[in-house]
Order: sequence, then C-alpha cells, then structure tokens
Amino acid sequence: MKNLAVITCAALGLWALDCSNVLAQAPKTFTLKFNHVLGPKEPYHDGFLKWAKAVEQRTNGGLKIDVFHSAQLGLEEDIIEQIRQGANIGQNTDAARMGNYVPGIAVMNGPYFVETLEEVAKLRKAPTVAKWQEELATKFGLKVVSFNWVQGYRHFFTNKPIKTPEDLKGLRIRTPPAPIWQESIRALGAVPVAMAFGEMYPGLQQRAIDGVELVYNNIPGGRFYEVLKVANETRHIMLVNFEVVSAKWFNSLPKEYQDALVEEADRAGEETSRQILRLEAEVEQQLKSRGMTINKDVDLAAFRKAGDKAFEVLKITDAKNAVHKEIGK
Repeated sequence: MKNLAVITCAALGLWALDCSNVLAQAPKTFTLKFNHVLGPKEPYHDGFLKWAKAVEQRTNGGLKIDVFHSAQLGLEEDIIEQIRQGANIGQNTDAARMGNYVPGIAVMNGPYFVETLEEVAKLRKAPTVAKWQEELATKFGLKVVSFNWVQGYRHFFTNKPIKTPEDLKGLRIRTPPAPIWQESIRALGAVPVAMAFGEMYPGLQQRAIDGVELVYNNIPGGRFYEVLKVANETRHIMLVNFEVVSAKWFNSLPKEYQDALVEEADRAGEETSRQILRLEAEVEQQLKSRGMTINKDVDLAAFRKAGDKAFEVLKITDAKNAVHKEIGK
C-alpha cells in the first residue's frame, strides 16, 4: 500500500506536496506472536489456529496472529514478563500464574472451584472477576483477552491407584511453579515439585517425580503412557486458561481490531472447550489400548474436602466464597 502511494505521487508529479501525508493514510497492520506450551497435535493448538484465521479474515489482514506451539518463544513466565513490558506477544496461561500479580484471581485455579462449562460461563459476568482483570491490565500491563478456554479436568497420573488423598502421601507430583497450584497439590495429599512442562517426561524417566497431574489430552501427545500406568479420575481442577496480551499493545489497536481479537477468542475458546470434553472418552480408550488403567474408584468427597485447605493456606477463601456467591455455586 505504501509503495503504491509513493508511485502514485511520483506519477502525478506531486513531490512538491508532502507525500508523507499520503503515506500516513496507509492502513497500519498489527501482528501478535502467540505462544503456548502444548504440542502441535493438541486440540488447543488447532483452536488457536482457528482463532488466528478468524481474526485475520475479520480485519482484512490488518491484525495477524502467528501461533507458536511447544513453548517455541520461551518459558511461560519469561513470556509473561515480556508481555508486561509491552511486547506484541501473547501467552496461553492460567489463573495460577496471574495470581502472582493479583492474588485473588488464583482461586479460579483452585481445587473444585468450578466443575462445569456453565459455571465457567458465569464467571465472565462475575463483578469480582471483572475487577481482578481490570487490576491486571491497569497495574501490571496484562490484558486478559479471553478465559473461555477450558482444557478439561485435571487428574493424577501415577504408577499406582489413588482412591483417597492419603494414597498420595509421599508421592512427588509435578506442578507448574505457582503458589495456588503447589498448595492445591499439597492439600490433596502429594508433594508438589515445580517443573516446566517439557521436563516432565525425563523427570519421570529419572524418577525425579512419581507422577503428574494433567488433563487427558496431554497424555498421548506427551507419550506419558510409556512411563505411567494409572489414570486416576480425581477431576480436582477444571483447568480454565487465560489468553493474555500486553495491555499497552492491546490499547494501541483500533477498536474494531480489539473487538475482533476478544470476540473471536471467546468463540474459538468455547468451541475448543466443548471439543476437548467430547474427546476425553476417546482418549481414555486410546490410553487403555496402550496399557494404562483408568481408575474411576476415587473418593471425590474426600478430595473436595481436602482441597479447601489450599484456599485457607493462601488466605483466599473469602475471594472464593465471593465469586461462588456471584455465580450461584
């Protein structure tokens, strides 16, 4: 467009006029480099690609999203700091890591905080959650574009059956490096070990950890069935993910681009979330065929009761109760 403007000025002999005015009218394009830690075969990656395509089409190429899987741009925590500095980078993350900045929002990553997609939908209208998002943007430069992305239910994957929290005693379970996550796993009976996503497989091989807590769709992609024998359906966290960009970068976008980014993220997130929950039964069968045992004999009441300790330790029980009241849970 700019080259065409220059050629037009020259052809018309208008160099005496300020062609910079013509160039300034050329539409500005924006690019977002979006990072996530999951593999290219995960449902989320396909969902992010659909989001990118929808945004590019809706903005006629004015806003383009380049999606990078497997943490190609770097570790999640490092990317979040780059986002805070205003870089045109986005990250798929969670309330646990956002809780490092606004402690209350970490409740969304706590044990049994929400347990259905309908409850997640209600969170978008909860005043307390809206207040936390505003604080993230204004004080810490982190704009939550969408949290309509639910990765499924987290379960404990180990080498022995787990029925009650007592069965996890002494087991070293990998967690992301965030307080609510570590306290959740500790409250549920295990020993939390902070470890990057990509280090889990070798960590299990070397017995640095005894198990992981992940969603079903993580297991085939990471080949964890090769080093773990039992999937224990504790459903202890319904993993709500956040798509986060720089507040400064977001505010630089035209209003129609902002709307496209947010609305298409919500749309793709809902579609992907429902697909993931539908796929869980298929993944179960796939894991069975690869030798894993699916343990459904789990005392969920005992796990729910134990999970409350995580909110108490981090002093965010009041925040949990406030949001639950707002969503009618």
